[in-house]
Amino acid sequence: MPAWLQLMADSFWPLLKAGLQFTVPLTLISFFAGLLLAFAVALIRLFGPAPAVAVVRFYVWLIRGTPLLVQLFVIFYGLPNIGIVLDPLPAALIGFTLNVGAYNSEVIRGVIESIPKGQWEAAYSLSMTRWQAIRRTILPQAARVSVPPLSNAFIALVKDTSLAAVLTVPEIFQAAQRIAAVTYEPLVLYTEAALIYLVFSTVLSSAQVRLEKRFGKHAAFAGTSQ
Repeated sequence: MPAWLQLMADSFWPLLKAGLQFTVPLTLISFFAGLLLAFAVALIRLFGPAPAVAVVRFYVWLIRGTPLLVQLFVIFYGLPNIGIVLDPLPAALIGFTLNVGAYNSEVIRGVIESIPKGQWEAAYSLSMTRWQAIRRTILPQAARVSVPPLSNAFIALVKDTSLAAVLTVPEIFQAAQRIAAVTYEPLVLYTEAALIYLVFSTVLSSAQVRLEKRFGKHAAFAGTSQ
C-alpha cells in the first residue's frame, strides 16, 4: 500500500471522530439556536415597535456586513480585553449562532412577506388574532417555501464550521492540521478532510431533496383538498 494511502487510512478515524464529536454537534446546536434567533428577529422586523426594529436591523447589518472569521476572532480573542473570556467551543457556538440568526432572519422575513395578503385577510375574517394567524395560517405555508434556502444554509454551515479551527476547536480541520504537523503531509490530510466534508454535505443534500419532495407532496395534497 502506498505511504499516502496508508496515512489516509490511519488518519480516517481520528478525522471522522472529530467530525462526530465536534463538527456535527457544533453545526446542529448553532443552526437550531440560530434559527430560533432568526425567527424572533424576523418577527420583530415585521411587527415589532420602532426601537426594537432599529436594534435588530443594526444587528443584521453588522453581522451580514462583516466576515464570519472576523466575528469569531472578536468573540474569542477580542472579548478577553474587556474581561469576557470564553472557552473555544462556546465562543464558536456564539459566533455561528449569531451569524446564522442574521442571515436566516432575512430568509424567514422574505418568506413570510411572500405569503399573499389574502391569507392574512382570510385568517382575520375567522376572528384570529395576529399571532393566531401567523401560527395557524402563515407559518405552515412559509415553512414549505423556506425549506430549500434554510437547507442550503445548513449545508453551508457544515463547511463553515471548519473556521472553528482558528479557535482551537478540535473539529475535522483542526484534527487534520494536528496530524499534518506531525506527518508533514498537509496535502494528503487536507484532501482527506475535504473528502469527509464532501461526504457530510452529500448526505445532507440528499436529505434536502427528500425533504423538499415531502413538503411538495403535502403542498399538492393541500391544494387538491381545498
